[in-house]
Amino acid sequence: MRCEVYEFDAREGGSFRISLTYDDPTALGKTNAHTDTYHGRFLKLVPDVQVVEEDEFETEDPALMGKMVITITLTDRDGGTHLVAVHEGLPPGVSPGDNELGWRMALNKLATFVEAGG
Repeated sequence: MRCEVYEFDAREGGSFRISLTYDDPTALGKTNAHTDTYHGRFLKLVPDVQVVEEDEFETEDPALMGKMVITITLTDRDGGTHLVAVHEGLPPGVSPGDNELGWRMALNKLATFVEAGG
């Protein structure tokens, strides 16, 4: 996927707007043919501890509409960082299994990047 960030105000109450475009031409997007665009705001930011955000897909499909709350909590563990992400309010048109797979793929890439000193 490719990511384009249009807006990103990283403070409590700050907003963001992001598009994720699939490289795979057969992958279907939620906003248009190959892209998921979403916007939201930061509900809570505790440096090095927690991020709580409210997200919403930009879509015309009622099955993909609705506000979601994502809470990411970080804790020290065994010389590293343990990350727990809780995704609440997933729209009915999004498969929980696909959502979990997407999270796992993104977090694995993040871990590889961080561990390489990125």
